[in-house]
Order: sequence, then C-alpha cells, then structure tokens
Amino acid sequence: MADDESKDRAIRVWFRFVRLESRIQSTVAEHLRAIGLSVPQCDVLTTLTEAEGISQQELAQRLYVTKGNISGLLDRLERAGLVERRSIAADRRQYAIYLTPEGRAAAGQAIAVQHALIAATLGRLPSEKIAEFETLLIATRDLVRAYREREEAGRAPVASG
Repeated sequence: MADDESKDRAIRVWFRFVRLESRIQSTVAEHLRAIGLSVPQCDVLTTLTEAEGISQQELAQRLYVTKGNISGLLDRLERAGLVERRSIAADRRQYAIYLTPEGRAAAGQAIAVQHALIAATLGRLPSEKIAEFETLLIATRDLVRAYREREEAGRAPVASG
C-alpha cells in the first residue's frame, strides 16, 4: 500500500512541479515584458554579464539552444543596441559577443526584476525549507540526468501505466 501511495504522491508532485514551473515562467515573462525584454533576451543578457566576450557557439551551448536560434536572437539584440559582435582576431568568421552600455543596463533591470520575484516568493520561505528544497531539486535533477543518459544509451526503462 505504501508503494501505491508513494507512486500516487510522486505523480501529484510531478504535475504540481510542472504547473509551478509554467506559472513561474509566465510570471517572469510578464515582468520582463514590462521592461521590454523576452525571456530568451534576458537569458542572453544575463549570461553575458557573467561571460562577456564568449563566442556565439559558446553562448548557444550555455543556453542549451542551437546556433541558429542564438544567431537570430543576437541579430535582434544587436538591432536594439543591447549587444555587439566583435570579430575574433584569430578567426574572422567567429564573433565575440559583448554587452553595450544599454545592454548592461537592461541586464541589470532584468536581474532586479528576478530578484524582486524571488524575494516575494521563494525568499519568503524559512532558510531551512529553502535548503531542503534545494537538496530535493538537486537530487531530482541528478535522477533526470541519469534517466536521460540511460535513454540516450538505449537503456531507459519503458514507461508503465
């Protein structure tokens, strides 16, 4: 009986987690739109605050998107005056990506928006609950990674009903 209860709870928690992630994404997107950014634009700008001067390929890898996706996104950000591409001396076909002063300001605004959302939500939980939540998230992430690795190796279990 405990196994059935555990399975039912896992299913409930999974779907609650998926819905929560969707609500978080929607809320973040809404607040970013208010400052003129999309979530992908925010991702690029905030990533560049940590790793300015990386190549388009490195940026795409960090954001888990294709080079084609990042290229179009960078085109739009460049037209908006938020980033600039600079040729890499060793290979003129590659570009290093940098924030403009306007891009740095927009990234700062986007980070502030997210910090405010965190403070109003997760930040209201007691420290020990946040630590427990982080531990569970890391454990779940590791299980998902292991599943994906088994899946890619053709050894993932078949889902059962």
